[in-house]
Amino acid sequence: MMTHSRRGLWAAIFIAILALSTTLPAQAASMDDALLDIQQSWARINYSAASSDRKADEFGRLADQAAALCSTHPGRAEPMVWQGIVLSSQAGAQGGLGALSLAKEARKVLEASLKIDPAALGGSAHTSVGTLYHKVPGFPIGFGDDHKARQHLQAALKINPTGIDPNYFYAQFLLDEGEKALALEHLQRAQNAPARPGREIADAGRRKEVAALRAEAVDVLR
Repeated sequence: MMTHSRRGLWAAIFIAILALSTTLPAQAASMDDALLDIQQSWARINYSAASSDRKADEFGRLADQAAALCSTHPGRAEPMVWQGIVLSSQAGAQGGLGALSLAKEARKVLEASLKIDPAALGGSAHTSVGTLYHKVPGFPIGFGDDHKARQHLQAALKINPTGIDPNYFYAQFLLDEGEKALALEHLQRAQNAPARPGREIADAGRRKEVAALRAEAVDVLR
């Protein structure tokens, strides 16, 4: 079922694929520190008032940093997940035909991370690749696939049933599929999700998105 979200601009298509904000330091103390810096940089860029062009440039630099982290930690799923997330967000900010190649690259990286550790970072790769399958146009333009989207989003919820991101993005999918009552259930779970230490900017931005989608869902049910 194709809805307004799939037909919208790429910027809307990829609105906030996971919530992440300050540049990766040249000498991060550890992989965990580097990942946290990437997460925080993502949130700062994604929820800023900057233009789409500026966001695309900043996401591009952040994607390069994530790729470098993958190179220094081969065989680890976590940096691959963040690389995929940043590439997805870069696609959303860039828009146009070039966004599809970035989305394909993001899918490739995310699906590779799933082969290493599908539960890494609370199943975030499942959430992200599921959202890509949901939002990207289907054949013959892109690789969008509602069946695969549902599979990945449900897999993410099995790993992290109370998380704000898997519940929000599954609710978004359900609303687009016309499953409004179930969408509201998952939006309630997203609203009640526990705070994530160190992710304050991301949580604040995501909660605003949850509230906006909930208002849309309630309006649709009237």
